Amino acid sequence: MGKRRQDPVEVNADGSADLYEISDWETRSTLDRFAHWLYHIGIRTLRYLVVVVAILILVAQLLFGSLGALGNQPLFAGMAILSAIPALGLAAYIYYADVTTQEPLTLLVGTFLLGVLFAGFAGILNGLFGAPIQAIGSGFGLVPFLGQVFFFFLIVGPVEETVKLLAVRLYAFRDNRFDAVVDGAVYGAVAGLGFATIENALYITQNTEMVGGTVQLLAASSDITAVRALAGPGHVIYSAFAGYYLGLAKFNPEDAGPIVLKGLLIASLIHAVYNTLSSPVTAILAGIYNVDFLVAFFGFVIVYDSIFGLLLLKKIDAYRQAYHRAHEDQDETRIHSEQTEFDP
Repeated sequence: MGKRRQDPVEVNADGSADLYEISDWETRSTLDRFAHWLYHIGIRTLRYLVVVVAILILVAQLLFGSLGALGNQPLFAGMAILSAIPALGLAAYIYYADVTTQEPLTLLVGTFLLGVLFAGFAGILNGLFGAPIQAIGSGFGLVPFLGQVFFFFLIVGPVEETVKLLAVRLYAFRDNRFDAVVDGAVYGAVAGLGFATIENALYITQNTEMVGGTVQLLAASSDITAVRALAGPGHVIYSAFAGYYLGLAKFNPEDAGPIVLKGLLIASLIHAVYNTLSSPVTAILAGIYNVDFLVAFFGFVIVYDSIFGLLLLKKIDAYRQAYHRAHEDQDETRIHSEQTEFDP
């Protein structure tokens, strides 16, 4: 979307000429109305189709995939909920940091559910392109770690951040109650929370479904739950960055495309760097300090998420300060106007 450009005929016309289908257009004829109707029906159908496909993917995972274990094993469902608590806390903090009007529950819940649903698209695309990209990036097996780096930067980061942003774009973004730039960060965080919740559930069920015995199952699920609980806030941070720029794009339509792309690039880069560094840095820390792998991982995540979490909050705080300054300026202008009006 951008500023409307004018044809030379329209620029030089005196305003009295009818320029319909010469350099201007409006809905006039029956065919015009049909084309207009068909276009909007097509766009609306496409949105619904995306959601329906996402629902079908989730249902398939529940019926035939590892997510089906959530119904058969209540422990998995409980662990999945526990793993989402840190991400929920961070999303709630971003929600309360919004200095403008609080976002309606309907939009928050809808965005969360779309974040859950669209995670299926990321899973399919990661699986579809993962092997060939890793093979090419690694030099067909010569440098396996480099293949992982290619996979994280070219597939995982961009794909996952795009589907999370899509969860915001298809619903909350289109609502008139999305009425401030900072709202994008809030809804981005909620989409990240939805994505992290279903991803955590998948990791927990996939990594423990073959474990036998109650004690062993509890131990295995506890470990993976702790790992996923640490990983969850990252999704909130990444998609809040992308969401903020989506909000900025809504109020700067002439540059909407580049702004959205910038947000996605930032989110994807932070995401990919995290994925790339988490295993090697954790292994190095565990070796240097002679601590358990989980303890070292905890330390890495705290430092990494703190850096980018603080940068995100700094951006939100800058918006808050600008918001307050604008209101103070408006109040001063009103006071001066009232004094002028009643001056003798």
